[in-house]
Amino acid sequence: MRLHQVWTSALLALGVLSGAAFAEVTVSQSNDPTALIAQQMESLMGAERSAVGALPPSKLNALATGPKVVARTAPKKPGQPVVIEYSEAWLMSLPEPEGDAQWDCLRKALYFESRGETIKGQFAVAEVILNRVDSADYPSSVCAVVGQRGGGGCQFSYVCDGASDNMREPYPAEIAGRIARVMLDGAPRALTFGATHFHTRAVRPGWASRFPRTAAIGAHLFYKQP
Repeated sequence: MRLHQVWTSALLALGVLSGAAFAEVTVSQSNDPTALIAQQMESLMGAERSAVGALPPSKLNALATGPKVVARTAPKKPGQPVVIEYSEAWLMSLPEPEGDAQWDCLRKALYFESRGETIKGQFAVAEVILNRVDSADYPSSVCAVVGQRGGGGCQFSYVCDGASDNMREPYPAEIAGRIARVMLDGAPRALTFGATHFHTRAVRPGWASRFPRTAAIGAHLFYKQP
């Protein structure tokens, strides 16, 4: 019994001394925070080295080269702007237009037939031309539609007026080119409701009394051939 008490006392004393030593170390580290941080960093880096060393070669290569960056571009939908704004500011915010002979024919038609109109009025004239291209009653290209002759005259007056087809006003030509590009790229034709004809308010051709009118925009009245 006495021996048991001696051993118990010895163990308690050892515990007290160990606790005192632990407390002393803790106080010492708290007085020197850099030593504690250094120890923690060393421990973390050691663990990291062990983890990296256990990785297969393919994973190590991926870590060394970094993540692969893939350039993503918005899907191209030819000619379908998400939102169309009938304004000069919106048109001028688009990329510089370019195109083939069909684009050139359309922009010239817009320039000579409607450059004095509002932006919406110019879009409306473009709709008429493209509606004709899509109709079985007219040629199947822009150039053929705007250059069509018949009945002793031309379908579009500027073709037969004898004047030069040189677009002398740069800014209206720029606007016409941008509208032509947007429309050829497939912009919705929402202004004239399928119109195939138009005329200014100053004249009244014979067909105007036979064709239903679909829209009136600016100086132009629009009609759809029955």
